[in-house]
Amino acid sequence: MRLFAAVLPPEDVVRALAVEVGRLRKLPGADRMRWTERAGWHFTLAFYGEVGEELVPGLTDRLARAAARTEPFELALGGGGQFGRGRALWAGAEGDLRSLRLLAERAEAAARKAGVPMDEHRRYRAHLTVARSRDAVDVRPYLDALADFRGRTWTVDELVLVRSHLPRSGVPGEQPRYEAVARRPLGAAG
Repeated sequence: MRLFAAVLPPEDVVRALAVEVGRLRKLPGADRMRWTERAGWHFTLAFYGEVGEELVPGLTDRLARAAARTEPFELALGGGGQFGRGRALWAGAEGDLRSLRLLAERAEAAARKAGVPMDEHRRYRAHLTVARSRDAVDVRPYLDALADFRGRTWTVDELVLVRSHLPRSGVPGEQPRYEAVARRPLGAAG
């Protein structure tokens, strides 16, 4: 199964971002972007790819330990950025980014210890993808609009193991579906 570890923002935070993304979708050229569905908005901590079912219990146990060693922390959505010359547009994070980065490192280490093959380590960059494009797009108007966006602060108190169901219908614009496989409380929250 295709898995990743994530932090999921609360519903009211997602709603506020959805309002901002609604404004972005009215900007010229927005029809060239493939906008992600808000039901799938998350901060990926570690992407595992295809994981054999026999490894999932060990991975889940290791993630529980990683979560228990990380105290809850404050986070908010704020600003934005892009990857790949406009191929991915994202909302950023503000707050205790050090703890978020530490949780990401622990989620990656948990996978390695559980025997999940991982690609080479990259420095973690907190982002929540809101749109993608197959072609390079000038995203400056979107970045300018996102620059002043600030969501409310919330307490991150769990790590979520998520299964990704990729689109199979071939229908243009179909989005992946996400399913929480396990939720593990952070630190004293457990």
